[in-house]
Amino acid sequence: MMNFIPCKINNSVKLSICISLVMFIFHGVAAQNITGKLTLLPNKTILLQGFTGLKNYTVASSNTDDQGNFTLSYSANDFGVGALQIENEKPFFVILSGEDIQLRGNSLNEPQTIRVLKGNENQYFEQYAQEQPKREQALSAWEYLERVYTQDSFFAKQTKPMAAIQQEQERLRKGDKQFLSGLPVNSYVSWFLPIRKLVSSVSVVAQYRTKELPASIATFRALDYTDPRLYKSGLYKDAIDNHFWLLENCGKPLDSVFIEMKISIDALMSKLIKDEKKLNEVTDYLFDLLERHSLFQASEYLALKVLNDVSCTLNNDLAKQLETYRAMKKGNIAPDLIFNTADKKLPQKLSDLNNKYTVVVFGASWCHKCTEEVPAIAKKYTKWKEQGVEVVFVSLDENKISFEKFTKDFPFLSICDYKKWEGENVKNYYVFGTPTIFLLDNKREILLRPNSVQQMDTWVDWYLVQGNMAKPK
Repeated sequence: MMNFIPCKINNSVKLSICISLVMFIFHGVAAQNITGKLTLLPNKTILLQGFTGLKNYTVASSNTDDQGNFTLSYSANDFGVGALQIENEKPFFVILSGEDIQLRGNSLNEPQTIRVLKGNENQYFEQYAQEQPKREQALSAWEYLERVYTQDSFFAKQTKPMAAIQQEQERLRKGDKQFLSGLPVNSYVSWFLPIRKLVSSVSVVAQYRTKELPASIATFRALDYTDPRLYKSGLYKDAIDNHFWLLENCGKPLDSVFIEMKISIDALMSKLIKDEKKLNEVTDYLFDLLERHSLFQASEYLALKVLNDVSCTLNNDLAKQLETYRAMKKGNIAPDLIFNTADKKLPQKLSDLNNKYTVVVFGASWCHKCTEEVPAIAKKYTKWKEQGVEVVFVSLDENKISFEKFTKDFPFLSICDYKKWEGENVKNYYVFGTPTIFLLDNKREILLRPNSVQQMDTWVDWYLVQGNMAKPK
């Protein structure tokens, strides 16, 4: 056991030590500096942005001097990836791994001129950013030639060129592996570069290097969205987007694509259940992504998966958003709408309507998207009506004047109880956003949940207009 020799410390030294300890406890290790010179950007405001999941935040800001010199600081809390930003300039990314960084170049819009003079991990990052795109382009070219020599009988017998093509592909792949394996063990850059490569190469893999599809999809599924390294990487959103884009564009039939998406959703959820905050963040974003891409089978699966299988607590807005899929999914019977119209000659509820189909639209005059979509429905109404489709607009307005001004020219029935989100019809249909659209048959069975007027109009054209034209006269 080591023996510590006591010594006398005067009060001023004690005070200094106490202050140092307090500073260490509250601020962690000393801040690191990013210094640089951008010769074409004098007297500009420069920001250092950091990332937390789907969001970014300002780490530090400064101004370049007359020669373009600047200094920015970051702390251990900002580890991960940072982006240097100047107005009207492209962001320049750096690794915030606890090292001082020194840069020199012309401008952020000319990244090829920027050199990393100090910072080992950033020098590795710079080198890989220069070399890897060249390897990727060359690999895609060799892949194309390989297909030509394999599929075209004119070249098929040329074994020597084919062997040379495969040899060069192997050399390029080996060079990439050697670079990545040679990075410092446990460094941030050794984790980040393979993930960045995965995320950035999906379009090339889908189009030209389809043999890599299974491995790329498997790597996406293995990502842990609770990992702080990924959360701070600036790739959080891109990893989700590109994962599901790759599945959507993998060349398989749509039924098989949905099966693959369900497997991927299961893989994401298996790790996210450990972290409520990130579960809510990823689920909210992924659900919206699937909806925007009209991948309703996948969004429904995600909603039911989270509602039924996940033990974590969902925030109220997300829970309401997902609950609509359990209560209002395709095949369910929608609740009867109560119209409460003053004119007793008009239908008083949805079940009073006598038509084959009804489009129920929830919206409001204060909803910017509704001011585009609902008038667009009015323009389509005559065509839809001829095909047996009625429209009912349920307004969430709170003001009678606003409601009447917005709906006065609509050719279909418009109703409003002036209770906004607290209205009975809104609650019964689990509406959490506007516009929300449902297509119902004459038994109120939910046939479709269109995400736009265009999708609904396409359904009318495909199932009704063409269907009627195809019927024998």
